[in-house]
Amino acid sequence: MDTIIKNLVIVSASTLFIYFYLGLLFRIGSRRQMSQLTALDLLTILLLGSAVETSMVHGDTSLKAGIVSGTTLFITNYLVSLLIRRSKRIARVCGAGPVLVVHDGKFVEEHLRRYGLTHEDIFQALRQREMNDLSNVRFAVLEPDGEITVIPQLL
Repeated sequence: MDTIIKNLVIVSASTLFIYFYLGLLFRIGSRRQMSQLTALDLLTILLLGSAVETSMVHGDTSLKAGIVSGTTLFITNYLVSLLIRRSKRIARVCGAGPVLVVHDGKFVEEHLRRYGLTHEDIFQALRQREMNDLSNVRFAVLEPDGEITVIPQLL
């Protein structure tokens, strides 16, 4: 019985490691990529789950290992989400806040570079809102989900 518990603790620890490792990889990836998933991006994400599954459960394909791994993922995700909501610093580290990409009709070039956005990405967001002139934009904000919110200048 002691060996079973020891193995399940190892499964839980491995799952935690994989969760934070993949979180880091996704953090390094830009919001732009997360908001505009292509078929290849989706395929990569699906295969990623299969690729890391064995390492999370250390080859133990038992029902117990699956339950421990799944429960660890859900609890960890809940706790990380809670920390992000309660701490501005953690939210900033996890990239959970909005980012200003246009201010008073001018691109915020540093933020565009940091998040892998181009001028064309912003112009596409403007066209989707039937705006065609950057000078008419008070703010454009890259949201945590990758969408771009456009706030027009007041007349």
